[in-house]
Amino acid sequence: MAAARIEARIQNLPLWRSLAPARDLPARPGALCFNVLNGGAHAPNSLDFQEFMITPLGAPSVAEAVRAGAEVYAALRRRLSGKGFVTGLGDEGGFAPDIARPEDVLTELVATIADAGYTPDRDGVAIALDPAASEFYRDGLYTVAGEKLSSDDMISRYGEIADRYPVWSLEDGLAEQDWDGWQRLNAALGDRVQLVGDDILVTNPAIIAEAIERNIANAALIKPNQIGTVTETLEAMRLCREAGWAQMISHRSGETPDTFIADLTVATGCGQIKSGAPARGERVAKYNRLIQIESEHPELPYRGT
Repeated sequence: MAAARIEARIQNLPLWRSLAPARDLPARPGALCFNVLNGGAHAPNSLDFQEFMITPLGAPSVAEAVRAGAEVYAALRRRLSGKGFVTGLGDEGGFAPDIARPEDVLTELVATIADAGYTPDRDGVAIALDPAASEFYRDGLYTVAGEKLSSDDMISRYGEIADRYPVWSLEDGLAEQDWDGWQRLNAALGDRVQLVGDDILVTNPAIIAEAIERNIANAALIKPNQIGTVTETLEAMRLCREAGWAQMISHRSGETPDTFIADLTVATGCGQIKSGAPARGERVAKYNRLIQIESEHPELPYRGT
């Protein structure tokens, strides 16, 4: 990352522009996934699913997407507080109410999106999930709100969730060890939900190549720190593109104000980034950088996905 920044300075180019020429891709900002409610390992509550995100897919620009994210986030605080929930924050800036069932959280999110004046669907503000299922998988079973579930039970539950709620993306819906379950999940839901691999892929080109061959998902989470170098990160993204897989660039729980991943999102044209809630400096820095790039380069196309 340091070498890439130095190269950009030597060329007197913005970082995203310096990174972009190596790929024949349209540089563009992408869909913003705001983590507005936390559970699992990211929060001290009884919620097993780790991340509930909102994505303003209908926003016409990065700036308007950030506005929508901030307004829904503020509306969620008011709604939770009005119902007597503690509105402390999880690791990535999302609220951490003590709600056990993920469906109950989704019901609140749909109502909150409407409270904020938006439509809860793919033309307005949609929902993305990251259950981080490896965290609640033991001895071949998943435990959600005290209930023991098989892989097929989880797949059925996700199908019901997709039927009832405007969920467009599901990350780590099954455990990293459960490759056979992932195949069945992709067969069942891959035609209508983005299925993102994180723990199972760890931005590793070799693992991604195997996952593509085995058809376990249709998208990969991209974290440069997981694989260790920018070069390997770009190789992982290349494999995904060639296979027709989507890519979502991601921050980490332990973050800094560094904005490299915002420039990487624009440079690769991958179309998706998650950087936590629209709160806390280390999270907001990435969104602010995307707004800055958009304002300085209005010629860049913006697409929700």
